[in-house]
Amino acid sequence: MNNKYTELLEFDRQHIWHPYTSMSKPLPSYLVESAHGVEIKLSSGETLIDGMSSWWSVLHGYNHPVLNQALTEQAQDFSHIMFGGLTHQPAIDLAKKLIHLTPKTLDKVFFSDSGSVAVEVALKMALQYWQSKGQSDKHRVMTVRNGYHGDTFAAMSVCDPITGMHQIFEKVLMKSIFAPAPSINIDETWHDDEITTLEALFKQHHHETAAFIIEPIVQGTGGMRFYHPNYLKAVRQLCDQYQILFIADEIATGLGRTGKLFACEWADISPDIMCLGKTLTGGYLTLAATLCTAEIAQTISEGEASCFMHGPTYMANPLACAVANASIDLLINQDWQHKISSIELQFQQQLLPLKQCNKVASTRVLGSIGVVETTHAVNVATIQKRFVELGVWIRPFGKLIYIMPPLVINKTQISQLVLAIKTVLSEDECFLD
Repeated sequence: MNNKYTELLEFDRQHIWHPYTSMSKPLPSYLVESAHGVEIKLSSGETLIDGMSSWWSVLHGYNHPVLNQALTEQAQDFSHIMFGGLTHQPAIDLAKKLIHLTPKTLDKVFFSDSGSVAVEVALKMALQYWQSKGQSDKHRVMTVRNGYHGDTFAAMSVCDPITGMHQIFEKVLMKSIFAPAPSINIDETWHDDEITTLEALFKQHHHETAAFIIEPIVQGTGGMRFYHPNYLKAVRQLCDQYQILFIADEIATGLGRTGKLFACEWADISPDIMCLGKTLTGGYLTLAATLCTAEIAQTISEGEASCFMHGPTYMANPLACAVANASIDLLINQDWQHKISSIELQFQQQLLPLKQCNKVASTRVLGSIGVVETTHAVNVATIQKRFVELGVWIRPFGKLIYIMPPLVINKTQISQLVLAIKTVLSEDECFLD
């Protein structure tokens, strides 16, 4: 690596605060020169196969010509315009697509600029809804343990209070009601005892509970767990029974990742509010959407405030909406189910057998998501360096080594990702004692 890149990395280390990283003892960062398809090229010369989809957001690969064209064409008209009092066709087209594709009854769309904010919006919608109905006692939120919904304040309050990374903020967070995490896996036999405690919590707290929020089928950062669809069906039924709004956080699972277009489809249920983000723009620009029913929107609009009290400056950014439209069209106009099934099958054949390794507690696969849960926590700096040396980009956390590659990945590239995981599993220095 030449002096220029060394200087850039040194400035980065000294002055730029990366996510979940200490400034005094920062984890190493790798300088990216370019990215195409599933490959990331580093300034130091290595080319890496991306197993992370840039935190689950890149759907069709990097530098896709169709998505590039959507950005270029929109930029020639206007790149941004305020959404207060003005509107534009990219936002209108995107709202039409989302209403058409998402579960029935979701026909009002509120745009924002990140997944965490989409969750904030959803929670505010639920709270303002009950306030508008004159039921201000319904001011709390119920959720499950091992969940993760983002790093902003309301989102932190519904993340797992122990494993959710936000314990240090406990005293200032909204006090949520936590049910046990779903324990029956997606491929196991369902039994109704699973929801005994959940039912009791609904019965006890429904008078003060505005909404129940959950990540459908896949608990992501909270442990990459895949739970039984009947749990979602039970939640939907209990929310109806006790008059609690059901919020589905599909930020990580939406747009095909689990093998269904939306993970709620595994249980054939429709939430009252749904959050979307990550893959919405194919990994190009930050954009999120919170969808709700007409009844929620109407109730809020006729309440004391007469409007929904939220308005991000960059909501419905035209560039982001234009590329989101192109990305969704790319997905829907191909046989995406076959592509997901192909990735899933190869993961089943090559990644699941890694459970035989001494350092592996379990392996699991769903759609284009593959997970290796280890017996010891990873040494992030060491294992990251080894993955780079092995020609892949995989960023584990805790005891989880997982991959969720872009859909354009080929069989050879998948094999290289799995081989790299198998290799590090045999190296003691990659794990903490």
